[in-house]
Amino acid sequence: MKRTGIVRDRRYLDHFMGHYHPESPRRLEAIYEMLNAPDMKGSYKEIPARKAEREDLLLIHSPDYVNMLEATDGVDSTYLDPDTQTSPGSYQAALLAAGGLCEAISMVNSGEIQNAFALVRPPGHHAERHRAMGFCLFNNIAIGAMYAQKHLGIKRILIADWDLHHGNGTQHSFEDDPSVLYFSTHQYPYYPGTGANGEVGTGKGKGFTINVPLSPGYGDSEYIAIYNSILNPVALEFNPEIILVSAGFDTYEEDPLGGMNITSQGFAGLIRSIMEIADACCAGKMVITLEGGYNIQGQTDSVKAVLMELSGMAHTDYNKLLSGADKDLLRNAIGPVKEIHQQYWNSL
Repeated sequence: MKRTGIVRDRRYLDHFMGHYHPESPRRLEAIYEMLNAPDMKGSYKEIPARKAEREDLLLIHSPDYVNMLEATDGVDSTYLDPDTQTSPGSYQAALLAAGGLCEAISMVNSGEIQNAFALVRPPGHHAERHRAMGFCLFNNIAIGAMYAQKHLGIKRILIADWDLHHGNGTQHSFEDDPSVLYFSTHQYPYYPGTGANGEVGTGKGKGFTINVPLSPGYGDSEYIAIYNSILNPVALEFNPEIILVSAGFDTYEEDPLGGMNITSQGFAGLIRSIMEIADACCAGKMVITLEGGYNIQGQTDSVKAVLMELSGMAHTDYNKLLSGADKDLLRNAIGPVKEIHQQYWNSL
């Protein structure tokens, strides 16, 4: 049995926001070409991309917003915000992105596969209840988490978000919900302007939103150390039943929109550290969805590295990457988070 599933579908390429837009179909084309190379072909179980049901979209988005997006189906171009527009195929691609992720979660939950990577677009973590933002139409990972709870009986879900940009839409979807732990590392201050240390959730959800805002310059060693120092102990205490990951590769060292220094090897170490949490808490059940990443070759190499870890074709010893961590950068990142969240988590 293949242990890792992938969601891929040529219809994701039908979403097009202009020839010079960084979130282009070429992002997925390059990944799909990599998957067809001799060393990767046939190594993964194909997960069929299905359209999300309206009832699942409404778990996160308002009826008016879903109706507005539906009205763009087949229309030449509709601007939703200064950075985000639709093309004739965008609505269908967005339905398939959210639905494909839900299908991956269902298959992992059933035990048919151990983990999965939804290689979809458009991305989702900026999309809010009432609006599109930052290249995102539907909030795929938030819809997937609610789908898991409503249809699969999963109670506790960890969402880890390593995209360069803070997942404002995901945070707002769950900030008052203690059943979903949201953990985000992101460049700050930067788009969308949210994700400060003090944003910890509201009401019963206080402490279940953990933001780690970072200045530019963090690389492999620092990211893995942050995940080991903060997410690992908190996640073991929270004990999720499945882990979902918003994987943005715009933290890659040569990404045109970013200021971070992660390499493809660093992404391998990062996913390996999260896989260890999944092994300890939830029998390895983990589903990743693609968010940003705009250096085409860097993103492709990094996705390949992550897939090889997920499938067991590679096993990165991330401890070897930790020795070069900048202590000042780590102190600046980890110290404030621990100080704020010690009141919520005994493990900190």
